Amino acid sequence: MAEARVAIVTGGSRGIGRGICVELGRLGLAVLVNYASRPDAAEETVRQITAAGGKAIALKADVGSGADRRALVARTLDTFGRLDVLVNNAGITSQGRKDILEASEESWDLVFDTNLKGPFFLSQRVANEMIRQIGAGSIEEGKIVNISSVSHYAVSVNRADYCMSKAAVSMMTRLFAQRLAGEKIGVFEVSPGVIESDMTAPVKEKYDRLIAEGFWPIRRWGRPADVAKAVAAIVEGYFPFSTGDVFHIDGGFHIRTL
Repeated sequence: MAEARVAIVTGGSRGIGRGICVELGRLGLAVLVNYASRPDAAEETVRQITAAGGKAIALKADVGSGADRRALVARTLDTFGRLDVLVNNAGITSQGRKDILEASEESWDLVFDTNLKGPFFLSQRVANEMIRQIGAGSIEEGKIVNISSVSHYAVSVNRADYCMSKAAVSMMTRLFAQRLAGEKIGVFEVSPGVIESDMTAPVKEKYDRLIAEGFWPIRRWGRPADVAKAVAAIVEGYFPFSTGDVFHIDGGFHIRTL
């Protein structure tokens, strides 16, 4: 059995994805850093993983493409010889953030390809590979972690396709968790709140004000490292009698109050 566990992290070049990649590298994992654009950013993530003590390579792939998903898994196995962890992090928001009455099919197709179809069929492919490796004794167990969002339950009428895609990711998590529990593969959902990233940069002023007003109990921006630590805890096996669970990394936003 190879020494280092191996992870694929989609959307790993920046923001939350980079934070997850670097944290897994710190734990000694070898990481396939997937990116869709910005090879310079992906290589910076690789550099940080290496500096943290892990091994890494970067690979451009569109998770919405079947051919690219196949290449992603094949390259991981060719390079590292095993696959223990999949983190479905790649995601995009609504194109133009249009009101639900003006939303376009083009934005819908793009968002759902990246946020739902890609993670679903990549999880399917990876799960089958993990089952094969567990049966062969190459790995002991597998972990699949889906990064969703508070938007899986909080409504934004100018991001309908994004909200619906993340709600579907929640159901996807439970479906795979039920199916794979007997195969020694745990499946989990990590639901971030408002995290400092490229995606939230255009609405920084709005959220600065909401944070100051106490819109969620912990009055600060979330950081990529906050999400990364939750993923790391799952990968390290700190929840051996759990699967299908949702980890809220949102400063308490999910708490309902009267």
